[in-house]
Amino acid sequence: MFESTDSSGARELQPLLHDVVICLAAPAFVASPRDGQLRGLRAEGFYGHDRRLLHTACLLIDGREPEPIGVQPLGPDQVRFTSVHRYPQDHTDDPTLIVERVRTAGGGEDILLRNVGTVLRRLHVELALATDLVGIADVKRGRAGRPVPCTAVTDPAGLDWRSHTGRAEVRAVGDRSAPEVTDGPEGGTFTWPRMLLRPGESRRIRVSVAGGAVPSPPAHPGAPTSAAPWDEPDVRGDRRLIALVRRGLDDLRALRLADPERIGPGSPEDQFIAAGCPWYLTLFGRDSIWSARMMLPLGTDLARGTLWALARRQGTAHDVFRDEAPGRILHELRPATAEHGHGLRLPSHYYGSVDATPLFVILLVEAWNWGLPDADVDALLPYAQRAMEWVVETSTEDEDGLLRYYPRPGGLRHQSWKDSEDAVRDALGRRIEPPLALCEVQGYAYQAAAGLAALLAARGRVEPAERLHAWAASLRKRFADAFWLPSPHGAAPRYVAIAVGRGLTPVSGPASNMGQLLSTGILDLDGCRDVAAWLASPELNSGWGLRSRSAALPGFNPMSYHGGSVWTHDTAIAIQGLCAAGCHEAASVLTEGLLDAAAHFAYRMPELYGGDARTEDSPAPLAYPAACRPQGWSAASGVAVLSALLGLYPDARHQVLRIRPAPLGPLRVDGMRLAGHRLNVEVSASGEVTASGLPAGWSHDSGGV
Repeated sequence: MFESTDSSGARELQPLLHDVVICLAAPAFVASPRDGQLRGLRAEGFYGHDRRLLHTACLLIDGREPEPIGVQPLGPDQVRFTSVHRYPQDHTDDPTLIVERVRTAGGGEDILLRNVGTVLRRLHVELALATDLVGIADVKRGRAGRPVPCTAVTDPAGLDWRSHTGRAEVRAVGDRSAPEVTDGPEGGTFTWPRMLLRPGESRRIRVSVAGGAVPSPPAHPGAPTSAAPWDEPDVRGDRRLIALVRRGLDDLRALRLADPERIGPGSPEDQFIAAGCPWYLTLFGRDSIWSARMMLPLGTDLARGTLWALARRQGTAHDVFRDEAPGRILHELRPATAEHGHGLRLPSHYYGSVDATPLFVILLVEAWNWGLPDADVDALLPYAQRAMEWVVETSTEDEDGLLRYYPRPGGLRHQSWKDSEDAVRDALGRRIEPPLALCEVQGYAYQAAAGLAALLAARGRVEPAERLHAWAASLRKRFADAFWLPSPHGAAPRYVAIAVGRGLTPVSGPASNMGQLLSTGILDLDGCRDVAAWLASPELNSGWGLRSRSAALPGFNPMSYHGGSVWTHDTAIAIQGLCAAGCHEAASVLTEGLLDAAAHFAYRMPELYGGDARTEDSPAPLAYPAACRPQGWSAASGVAVLSALLGLYPDARHQVLRIRPAPLGPLRVDGMRLAGHRLNVEVSASGEVTASGLPAGWSHDSGGV
């Protein structure tokens, strides 16, 4: 995941992000070092629609760089960098000139110069700008492009760049302060040569940045024009959980994208959550679906938008390069075909995901249970049926009757959420190559079939519902026969294999994947208890969250992408499943670890972080150095944990809201949504449940598990 090789054989490294400051307003973002100076290094720059618009914005005052003293986020889309400029000839060590740069994603930056000294200042201010206009795939590979020449323009004063191929352009424009502009083959400069600042006086400089592909990709998602499609809840309880939910919702607002296509002229905008910034700021089937699933307690509009964005791009034909097949759900959408290194070449519409298709069906079923209007359910149902047909047909064609993936050359080797090159290893640390049937994917397939059967039965379509029930029951038995491995000295007598290969050969070694089975229904109660014991054990529970691979196995690496690190969403999904299965002690252990970790990340949870064991004197958890932050399903994980602790399980067919709270302290949440109505739920310290705002005809059941 980190490196690629150029034509000379030299190794190129993926840029690290651990000290990068990101401001975001999808599809635009800015990645900056902590001093605010963009110098054309690593991943820094202004971006839009997967393209770097500027990689250099370097400020000089009197020929010197200001000295950085602080950085302050002003919201997901803005950040302020503060520096000082000192003069050796002054008779004081105090700063006399303060420089504040406010950078805005999708806009540009404001530079405020404040003379806080006692003498008149005559300043020579320069802002050097440059770009390579490369795509995000090249940036991720550690590749910089050739400098792009720029041209000075007037009225207003600015600089224009056009890529060597003519397929991208960008313009930077100064404000009414009318800077002098110089251009050149490697960039240009705005200059304010005689800026006078009296004592106590300030001067503001504004520079806007805009650009993108030429022409713009047709029907490509862009910035939303309407409000976020969810309600803001009022949460009272654990302060860490409150902060995690609040910060996550702020980041989710910044990660929103909108499909330019709509059902009709007056229909709502279809919004969804981009997977993550900076590498995956686009529609990702799996990631966008999981984000929408986690957000269902706050309304069904995000699920609706996500479903429609994916339904419009559902596979209709067999295409080897795109890995497309009829009914298959998109894995990722990009503006153009891109080279990702390691021989990986992906088209703009890529379907190489084995899990997005059953997850699409699950999202529709869960949105129906949370009250998605019947008109939307009925309109989306044919897409879900085609998706389920792909799942059943693909499994039927498999010699073992499992949902397995067969990657093409040049595509992703592994096609579930653990999709790195070494994502699947056995107990000896050996890489296991596909074709593989992953355990959680069988769980998704089972849950999709059972849920869609219930939805069809509620629509009076008994025969297809019964066929799906029978198929799901058969898959459940095949799973039970193939995936369990004995472990005489482990946390439980057995565990679920991460995958099985051909001939039903199981891949040994406990991994976090089995935690995602708990909510699917494919495990019986004894199986849930065995999995819970493993998730809470020191092998998988780091104390800060759930490790992706057991720490007791060869090849465990706490800072690997999928071989021992902790994924925020994976931990949250396990907590949801543990609560649903009534395994509250294990759920409490993982919840406490996740919330404590969140405090160390200022509640902006990274995509993944280190899986080192938590001890009394251990350091704080560290983000994986190239992790996306913010990231969609990480940001939504706070709401997922909130819903899990409340124990909310709506049943649209019987119009009953089951409430099975975890006994983890008092919690009250006002302002959730069920079938379009404001829902309020309170759980007292003693476990008593109060619910109000239920839709007409609905009741709630807070009985035992």
